[in-house]
Amino acid sequence: MAKLYFSYATMNAGKSTLLLQASYNYQERGMRVLVLIAAFDDRAGKGRISSRIGLSAEATAFGHEDDLYAMIEKQHADEKIACVFVDEAQFLSEEQVWQLARVADRVGIPVMAYGLRTDFQGKLFPGSMALLAIADELREVRTICHCGRKATMVVRLDGEGRVAREGAQIEVGGNDKYVSYCRRHWEDLMSEA
Repeated sequence: MAKLYFSYATMNAGKSTLLLQASYNYQERGMRVLVLIAAFDDRAGKGRISSRIGLSAEATAFGHEDDLYAMIEKQHADEKIACVFVDEAQFLSEEQVWQLARVADRVGIPVMAYGLRTDFQGKLFPGSMALLAIADELREVRTICHCGRKATMVVRLDGEGRVAREGAQIEVGGNDKYVSYCRRHWEDLMSEA
């Protein structure tokens, strides 16, 4: 039975690396995979996933208006898909998460989604909220704070290296913009004047 999986973590925990490794394992055995990424996340180039350690792969870019169930079902009818991978799954809409659940439930294709759980203000992303609610299996990918504790939160830095406390929930960036911390150090940084 196919399942919807959600692997979540803070920034720089290796989520994209794990996705690329799992995708490669399928392909190495001659199985076709579909790798998805939000169209506006073009840090590695449009329709491309890249990890901090240098791994990268082509992906199918999707927008908020796209029906992922219809897209996957059509591609699967053309040529069998063994697994669907979604990078930066926090950018999915709630409806798209349900579409991915239908892919697992009705088409029988496992879906592995990887993404952030919370934003820089400690709030759930809509896609992550839906995944936490309905995914068949949840997996935490761990990284550490500078103090050695498990990092569960992330701060956003402004253009001058200061901690941002306000702003849009979605602002694509990498190590230059986001730093992972344990809850204690995140709270200390967010409460500083």
